[in-house]
Amino acid sequence: MLLPTLIFFLINSYFPMIGIYYAFTQFDFNTSMFNAPFVGLQNFEFLWKSGTLVKLTMNTIGYNVAFIVLGNVLAICCAILLSELNGKWFKKISQSVLFLPYFVSFVILSVIVYNMFNYDSGFLNTMLLQLGLNPVDVYSKPWAWIFLIIIFYLWKNLGYSMVIYLAAITGISDEYYEAAKIDGANIFQRIWYITVPMLKSTFVVLLLFALGSIMKGQFDLFYQLIGNNGLLYNTTDILDTYVYRSLKVTFDVGMATAAGVYQSLFGFILIMTVNYIIRKINDDYALF
Repeated sequence: MLLPTLIFFLINSYFPMIGIYYAFTQFDFNTSMFNAPFVGLQNFEFLWKSGTLVKLTMNTIGYNVAFIVLGNVLAICCAILLSELNGKWFKKISQSVLFLPYFVSFVILSVIVYNMFNYDSGFLNTMLLQLGLNPVDVYSKPWAWIFLIIIFYLWKNLGYSMVIYLAAITGISDEYYEAAKIDGANIFQRIWYITVPMLKSTFVVLLLFALGSIMKGQFDLFYQLIGNNGLLYNTTDILDTYVYRSLKVTFDVGMATAAGVYQSLFGFILIMTVNYIIRKINDDYALF
């Protein structure tokens, strides 16, 4: 029964690891994989000395930390708020409204964003002109996209995380709340002393999964919203978009693979470290 799954993972997850060899070569598409000149750590050295690796790492980690922290905090708050609503239909409608953006593709999201911030005919500048104010070229302001990317990520993914936390809240026994009411606890005390602690295990699991991909970024989000706008690369370029451009524009397979290997190795070390720390604190919350 496990054979098809095993074959699937071997083909799609383990067999491609052979490509790690590219990171140590100056690969040319005119030669075979093992005939490419071996350059050792030269690709990694170039990434480090050029400062590219540091900038990409800071951008990737910075955005993902914001996604994880703000995403989980807002998801928990929304889940608790929905769980406390009494109106059945209003609760369902609110849940659907929050969850619906998750199904919006990044391509559609990029069209929405472009129509909002386009300099000539975007909604923002149209409104500013109507108010007698000067238009703003958002696509030439790198600092603005730090906030915009985080906002649009949260808008799109908040509902998914919220549903997970809402399911965890639903699984909490009503006996805890009834006992708290008898003891005179108000709604805020019940939330703080019962609901929030009960969500700890769910939060830890989601945190570990998120940390495992903290170096992978959100390629679709960044590429669709930013595209090839070089003016914004300083604050919006992450490892995934850099690897993609390296292959698409320069065809530098060795450099792109080196960045990918660094990305995967960093994520692996991070999740192993965090899981070790969590296991020391509470073994029940660790993944392995």
